[in-house]
Amino acid sequence: TINYLRGKAKVPTDFEAAMLDRITELTGQSGLQRYEISAYARSDHACFHNTNYWQFGDYLGIGAGAHSKLTFPHRVIRELRFREPQRYMEQAEQGFAVSQTQAIKRSELPFEFMLNAMRLKDGVDLSRYSERTGLLLSTLEPGLQAALERGLAQRDDQRFLPSARGFDLLSDLQSLFLPPN
Repeated sequence: TINYLRGKAKVPTDFEAAMLDRITELTGQSGLQRYEISAYARSDHACFHNTNYWQFGDYLGIGAGAHSKLTFPHRVIRELRFREPQRYMEQAEQGFAVSQTQAIKRSELPFEFMLNAMRLKDGVDLSRYSERTGLLLSTLEPGLQAALERGLAQRDDQRFLPSARGFDLLSDLQSLFLPPN
């Protein structure tokens, strides 16, 4: 279940905010740019796997403890392989390496999508939402409007992205897309 963001997000202390500013300054001086909430890279060197993950793309996990996210025409599922290597190998040899499969509820897809997409400094091309979730863009509109009104995001014709404030208060921004109780 996804109730972990229902509480009030912790606002960084002045010391924590200053540390982040200093990290961003020093990495910038070294030629690294912050492209994701917790990642820095040189221009055109962002991690492809992570970028795919944050854009709600599919991935297939292979090996002990590996995770997968797979999109089908009318559902999105997450899978988990057995964690213990010996058990994983035994199960894999029998053709049953997946220990858990969970379908993401349609009502949770807007949150799942935006939980990932808002981690990227450049946000997301909104056309990907329908492509990756199978839902109409209108299902995101209440959260998009709330984020804009609170100054946590910016929007143009194609992209929706966190504002500087939204990036600093990412949990608050993401929580706007939680399904109603």
